[in-house]
Amino acid sequence: MLVLFETPAGYALFKMKDESKLDDPDAIFNYFASADAANKTLKLKAFSKFENTTDAMSAVTALVEGKLSKGLKKFLTTELSELDLKETLAVGDSKLAASIAKKLEINVVSDSTTLELMRGIRSQISTLISGLPESDMNAMVLGLSHSLSRYKLKFSPDKVDTMIIQAIHLLDDLDKELNTYAMRAKEWYGWHFPEMTKLIVDNLAYAKVVKTMGFRSNAAETDLSTVLPEELEKEVKDAAEISMGTEISDEDLENIHHLADQIISITEYRVQLYDYLKNRMAAIAPNLTCLVGELVGARLIAHAGSLLNLSKQPASTIQILGAEKALFRALKSKHDTPKYGLLYHASLVGQAGPKIKGKMARTVATKAALSIRVDALGESEGPTVGIELRAKMEARLRQLEGKAKSSVGSATKGKKDGQKKFEFKQAKSYNEASDVAMAEATPKKRKAADDDEEDEPVKVKKSKKTKEAKAEESDEEEEKPKKSKKSDEQGEKKKKKKKEAEEEADQVEDKPKKKKKNSKAEDDE
Repeated sequence: MLVLFETPAGYALFKMKDESKLDDPDAIFNYFASADAANKTLKLKAFSKFENTTDAMSAVTALVEGKLSKGLKKFLTTELSELDLKETLAVGDSKLAASIAKKLEINVVSDSTTLELMRGIRSQISTLISGLPESDMNAMVLGLSHSLSRYKLKFSPDKVDTMIIQAIHLLDDLDKELNTYAMRAKEWYGWHFPEMTKLIVDNLAYAKVVKTMGFRSNAAETDLSTVLPEELEKEVKDAAEISMGTEISDEDLENIHHLADQIISITEYRVQLYDYLKNRMAAIAPNLTCLVGELVGARLIAHAGSLLNLSKQPASTIQILGAEKALFRALKSKHDTPKYGLLYHASLVGQAGPKIKGKMARTVATKAALSIRVDALGESEGPTVGIELRAKMEARLRQLEGKAKSSVGSATKGKKDGQKKFEFKQAKSYNEASDVAMAEATPKKRKAADDDEEDEPVKVKKSKKTKEAKAEESDEEEEKPKKSKKSDEQGEKKKKKKKEAEEEADQVEDKPKKKKKNSKAEDDE
């Protein structure tokens, strides 16, 4: 059996003299209790030394990631003969063992027994490898461990995003505490001077006025020009003279002063912390800061965990960072998904109108993704890309606003033109020639010789109506019994008049027309 062991100085390949010693894993440590016992168990077959620290660092990096480095592959292919390929190779790392077995087609083993064997070799490494003092080995281990730690942490004094994450979280906590303290101070001092709560809105100015003035009776004698402007100072003094608040004791005022001191000190520390965060963001993510601002950029980094993790996110994820709950709620209820998360507080998105906020947030997220990758993976310092992208975003915002205005204008213009077209209709003008006056249609006694051809259709219509009326009245008379003589006489008179009108109409019409009308009247009856 062959054993591969990695040291800070290089790779070592050992030959196991007696493989039966590995049958009992608990007894392996006894074979490395002394230097003589270790030399009887293992024999050094080959050793590959690292030429410099860079080679050692690349080898250790590949080992951590479980990859087979080029130097190790060359070492194994050179030292292992055809006879050795049939033997088993013991490797401490399971990932590295899988890579070696896949690429070199060697029987590789990596289990708990192998780990015990590696522990014994490490305890006697100075005796197993001649010409490698223990002091030099310790120095190599220390230097390589520091280099590996820097690689894992991506260490750079100017690019420590952990400070940004802590600073933005602390800034949010300070804002909450300030709001709580200021609300408590206004409620507490409001019992003594309630009118000042509405006059002074700023929390810091309110705390300074309480600290300077004390009791409201001292307002007229107190100089508040260093805290308030002249107009507001006059309003406060006038309100203090007619205040309806209750009286408080000196002990109460002393505790209120302590609370005001806390508000003033926390506010001053918040200003200092914001300056620190601004400087750190300008050093770590200058392009992102130029595009979305310090606070929004810091919140994006804190939400992703680090600047490197944020650089791996696509633009669609950056757009909705901070709105995960709304996103999953919308997907669950099958509603519209959110268009923006933390980017809503960016200045470019805030300047956009309600209808184009979604488009602007998508565009800002796209450019922010590019800026983040330049900040995280690029070697340049300063906002090299951010200024150019900021100018493009502002031009895009003006373009979207112009389109929105033009679309609104065209919509209103189309509505006005449509109304004009609707009102103007030449095709549907009134035709006076097709008009028929009802007065001319009344039946009159005329001679047949004097009637013109133009009156014929009117008279025909009247004759039809009179015959139909006659048929209906005859049916009604058959159904209804005669009630009185007066009604009979009136009915007879009406019948005579109608008969006379029918006879006159029949004289005017031609013989073929009479036949047609008689047939129609019979059908109606």
